Amino acid sequence: MTENRNYLQKYAMHFGTYMGAYWILKFILFPLGLTIPFLLFLFIGLTLGVPFMGYYYARMYRNKICGGEISFVQAWIFTVFMYMFAALLTAMAHFIYFRFIDQGFIINTYTALLDSTLQAGIPGMSSYINQFKETMEVLRSLSPIDITLQLLSQNVFYGSILAIPTALVVKRKKKIA
Repeated sequence: MTENRNYLQKYAMHFGTYMGAYWILKFILFPLGLTIPFLLFLFIGLTLGVPFMGYYYARMYRNKICGGEISFVQAWIFTVFMYMFAALLTAMAHFIYFRFIDQGFIINTYTALLDSTLQAGIPGMSSYINQFKETMEVLRSLSPIDITLQLLSQNVFYGSILAIPTALVVKRKKKIA
């Protein structure tokens, strides 16, 4: 059993790479989805699939590497590491996108959406719209590395939270015969 624990980081990196590639491909759909609504819908659907993918990889680690048994703590650490490695790989793609490709596209699209909401004249929305405008100005002031670090920390945080129910479902103690 202790031999299997030595493989935890190795397999967390391995499965985290697959998860990170999935996140990168999924992220490509987000800016495209701002102009093509179906792609945004697909992005949301694929995002909802992330916990199931994490469960699948944790279960595969339990069955193939740990011999069918894993403690909660070991499953949680494996899943956190897997999400952390996926977030690191995805952060590279985020930085490349926001540094070289985006050029303010996402912020400008959200601002245009805000302006169309203003023209619709929805009553009672003025305080929300002003708050949204202030948020957009703060976001415009962020550098690509700031945005990337924010998304990295967000992915690691949410991955740590998702790891708890995943570890609870994946854990399996040795059956006493």
